[in-house]
Amino acid sequence: MRFPTTREREYLKDLLVVLTQKEVKLRYKSSWLGYLWSVANPLAFAALYFVAFSVYMRVDIPRYPLFLIAGLFPWQWIANSTGAAPNLFLTNTSLIKKIRFPRNVLVGAAVLNDGIHFLCSIPVLVGFLLAYGSRPSWSWLIGIPVLALGQSLLVYGLALTIASLNLFFRDLERLTTLVVTFLFFLTPIVYSESMIPEKYRALLYLNPVAPLILSWRELFLSGGLDWSVISLGYLYAAGVFVVGSLIYMKLSWKFAEVV
Repeated sequence: MRFPTTREREYLKDLLVVLTQKEVKLRYKSSWLGYLWSVANPLAFAALYFVAFSVYMRVDIPRYPLFLIAGLFPWQWIANSTGAAPNLFLTNTSLIKKIRFPRNVLVGAAVLNDGIHFLCSIPVLVGFLLAYGSRPSWSWLIGIPVLALGQSLLVYGLALTIASLNLFFRDLERLTTLVVTFLFFLTPIVYSESMIPEKYRALLYLNPVAPLILSWRELFLSGGLDWSVISLGYLYAAGVFVVGSLIYMKLSWKFAEVV
């Protein structure tokens, strides 16, 4: 495998920036509420789960609304990128057929767009923290970049795998929706890990997205950084990134024929 030259790296960086800007503009085009719409979806789900689990089912979790959004905001990044992944190459058929460029940049731009969307939602979470008498920790200066990088690798690997395979197995879009739903309820987002029976708790860490979501929540709520859990999250992220890259390299030469 040949490593890209300095000129090629600059080209890829510029292409990624241009495509990401296009994605951001498309997201907010003709949307006069703009930023408010970017956080409305996770906040709406947080309100729904609060009523279902806290009001009706009486789940005993302190500061439950804050607990919910601390998990839902980073989860939304995963859900949005993987949910859009099956059609990332299909919706760019003209580009793929007419122009020679690394197709995986399309996936990178979509993931980066959702990552920016997530980072822009953090001020809302800060508002909830202040409302509950807490404040951001200085550890956020380290934790946010570290966790954002790990999640970028994980989400990119997942999205690249799905986008590549969906060109050859078009039913993958429905399967992706099903798997993402399963992952949501298998990840402690609307419930805490302490509610899982102790004999089953170790199974939680077989879920590749759980370590990162738990790390985001701990960082936001208490300013804590459990490096053992973060390391496990990075291990999963690196594995998914490598698998996604290998699948893409194996199949990308056929993309123009099948889109």
